[in-house]
Amino acid sequence: MCGIIGYVQATGEQASATAAASDGGLTQATGEIIHEGLRNLEYRGYDSVGVALVGDVSGLTVSKQSGEVDGLDIPAIGDATHGIGHTRWSTHGPPTDSNAHPHTDCGGDVAVVHNGIIENYEELKQELSAHEFTSDTDTEVIPHLIEEELAADPDADLLAAVRRVETRLEGSYAICAVREDDDRIIVARRGSPLVLGHGDHTAFVASDVTAFLEHTREVTYLEDGDVAALEAGDVSVYHDGDVVDRGSETVTWEADAAEKGGYEHYMRKEIHEQPEALRQTLAGRLDVDAGNVDLDVSFPPGFLADLEEIRIVACGTSYYAGRYAAQLFEELAGVRASVEIASEYEFGAGRTPDRTLVVAVTQSGETADTLGAIRRAKDAGARTFAVTNTLGSTVTREVDGTAFIRAGPEIGVAATKTFASQVATLAMLAVAVGRDRGALAASDARSVLEDLQGLPGAVQQVLDEEPQVREAAQAYQDSEAFFFVGRALGVPVALEGALKLKEISYDHAEGFAAGELKHGPLALVTPDTPVLAVLTDRSRGRETMNNVTEAQTRGAPALGCVSEDTEYDTLDVSFDVPDVGTVEPLVANVYLQLFAYHVANEKGRSIDKPRNLAKSVTVE
Repeated sequence: MCGIIGYVQATGEQASATAAASDGGLTQATGEIIHEGLRNLEYRGYDSVGVALVGDVSGLTVSKQSGEVDGLDIPAIGDATHGIGHTRWSTHGPPTDSNAHPHTDCGGDVAVVHNGIIENYEELKQELSAHEFTSDTDTEVIPHLIEEELAADPDADLLAAVRRVETRLEGSYAICAVREDDDRIIVARRGSPLVLGHGDHTAFVASDVTAFLEHTREVTYLEDGDVAALEAGDVSVYHDGDVVDRGSETVTWEADAAEKGGYEHYMRKEIHEQPEALRQTLAGRLDVDAGNVDLDVSFPPGFLADLEEIRIVACGTSYYAGRYAAQLFEELAGVRASVEIASEYEFGAGRTPDRTLVVAVTQSGETADTLGAIRRAKDAGARTFAVTNTLGSTVTREVDGTAFIRAGPEIGVAATKTFASQVATLAMLAVAVGRDRGALAASDARSVLEDLQGLPGAVQQVLDEEPQVREAAQAYQDSEAFFFVGRALGVPVALEGALKLKEISYDHAEGFAAGELKHGPLALVTPDTPVLAVLTDRSRGRETMNNVTEAQTRGAPALGCVSEDTEYDTLDVSFDVPDVGTVEPLVANVYLQLFAYHVANEKGRSIDKPRNLAKSVTVE
């Protein structure tokens, strides 16, 4: 979704020294740093972009437009010492120049960028009827509210004004504000992420660390209700008016982990990163000989023994990871498990809150619908848990416990390596719960953990077969539609495979439980609608093949992901899947990812930034 970057450096003598040390001078140091931060945030998805720069003499200058970051004209402000930038994904108002951020007050003295939604903006706008509004956005009420606060109290500064305005806003937001004649950036966060970066005589703020990682690794994550003032080399954080210490941590992954590393697209790079990502996910967590898992999480004594139900809430790819995991929880942990789309979740009657565990699966930890579901579960009295990729994210602070998938940064909008790591983490959690409950014998747990241990190598074997997948993609790229089918653990993989293809190729693709083909979808089958089937042992491959044959008799080509010790002679294309038991369908998914990628690449699609989609959905 929207992206924020803010940067402040030294003023006065220190600023002159900085300018002298850089060939491009101070303008380049400030404007280009914000510009490159915006480029780093492009993966989040956006339709317009803008910056506001503040100089000691030149004052406040804003440049914004609909369109791409590289098309933005960065103001040539020679004395600019700080500024803010924004990539916008339209929610209130279409993607136009006037709706792009930053937004300013009537006098052009205050500029604001904002992620999220101000739910009471219409009411606030009515109160501000004397002000001139130039956009359709909810954001624009914020600089006008700040203007009102500054006018009402001549002694007030930008920090005091933002504090007062923040208490009047309803909804979710991350706000950055600058003012002419003020050398600070003031930020506030509620329900939308903000992270601070600490440098020598500099400070950063952004939606995530990718925006400024090449400049500093020392970061502080703000919490809901925090307001912070950024000055060159100094950051002060306030909560309820009091100064608080949020601490800092060091980002350990390399800056080039957020770059393409020689691949044409981030998505392909991240597909190929899956073996290493899975090794990180599993590292130090498996005691195969004992049949135990250590996720560094704990539950109250007796809670798991009395557990009646696990409810998984998630969206999109994370939802399909949850569907895979739900079957594992029932099989391995001996507990009823269900999966619900987070936006549709209600706790519901007939359940016992203190015997229910609600698990949120979210790559970013900021998915608005998933956070809403978790809050409803907490309000009902249920215990909550998160499986996420992001330290310091909102979900980690709102749940009772968290397991991190440790997949590293994922830049491509279409999730790939995080899906595999989510399933692997949830599988480990299922084993841990099963062992704690006494529902899973050590020998059976050992078998599952051996499967997980073999997962990175099995995925690498599939990646080595990429030329075969590319050839199949070239052969079928012009098909009218694509159908993905599977049974048991193959169903969520089929659904995820269809999602990947439609996300990045823009072709019509649907996933089904294979048995459902003859209950309606078979009417759509033609010689121009390939069927891609998950035919592994753990997805009841032989039964699924019967359904595939029904489609073939109607002329449909058939491509199958097949357990390596099995052959189906009638398949048009067969992809061998290494034998890793419980997670074999997950390995088959890598073939489907590669197929989707190469179909989209053959069509020349915008693979890393597919149209109409965003990486992190922070608005319900």
